[in-house]
Amino acid sequence: MSTDVAVRVEDKLFYNRYQVDPGRAHIKVRPHTTPTPQLKALLNACPARCYELNDKGQVEITVDGCIECGTCRVIGEASGDIEWSYPRGGYGVLFKFG
Repeated sequence: MSTDVAVRVEDKLFYNRYQVDPGRAHIKVRPHTTPTPQLKALLNACPARCYELNDKGQVEITVDGCIECGTCRVIGEASGDIEWSYPRGGYGVLFKFG
């Protein structure tokens, strides 16, 4: 008899921690008045839901939940909408599960 319990991805992500590097965000959204289709795609594509629309209709990011998966790099960096770099050593996501 198996005692395995199904755990949702969202529940596992809750246990991750992010070491914030004050003043040195590893992802920056370039200034814009109207978001491009690629930038708007990040609102749904980011598995950690780090991207949001502000009250002016512009896309913003909160990096302290980032899991550094690279999705935004593929979508947003190629279009020039974001600047992406690795966090400095000792900062960034700290995975608790595999």
